[in-house]
Amino acid sequence: MTAPSFRNTVRVRFKDCDAAGIVFFPRYFEMLNDLVEDWFREALDWPFERMHGADRAGVPTADLQCRFVAPSRMGEVLTRELAVTRLGSSSCTLRVRFLGAQHDGRADLRVEFSQRLVCVDTARMAPRPFPAPVREAMARFVDEIGNEAPAAPSAASAASPSPSSNS
Repeated sequence: MTAPSFRNTVRVRFKDCDAAGIVFFPRYFEMLNDLVEDWFREALDWPFERMHGADRAGVPTADLQCRFVAPSRMGEVLTRELAVTRLGSSSCTLRVRFLGAQHDGRADLRVEFSQRLVCVDTARMAPRPFPAPVREAMARFVDEIGNEAPAAPSAASAASPSPSSNS
C-alpha cells in the first residue's frame, strides 16, 4: 500500500481455527469487522457506541469481496492494513489486507478484501453524509493509486476472443 494506512495486529486464537489448525474462513470476516470498528474509534474519532447511539447512524457493508491467498495458523500474529480507495459523501470503499510475518523482507499476504461501507441514518435506514470531521479524517487514508480505474477494453479487444476463452 502506498498511502498511509491504518494498521493493527491480531493474534490467531484457538477459537479462530478449524480442526486443521488454520483460520476458519468466516473468522476472517469477524477480524475485518473488528479492524473497521478500531479504525472508526482510533483514527476517525467516531466510535461505534456514539455512531449507533447519540448520532443514530451506522455504516453497513453494501459490497464485500475477498480473496484468500494463504492459510494462517493458530498463534500467528497478523498485521491488518486498511486504506480507502474511494471516498464519497455517504460511502467509502476500503482495501484491507491481512499479512503474516515477513520473510526475506516481504510480508506474507494471507487474505485481502474490498469493502464498501455506506453511512446511513438508522431511524430512516437511508443514506446520509458522513459527518464532516469523519470524512476529513477518512481522507488521510485515501490511496490515490488504489483510486485508478482499470482501463476500459478497446472495441477491438472486446470483439476478439482471448486465447483462454475457447474452453
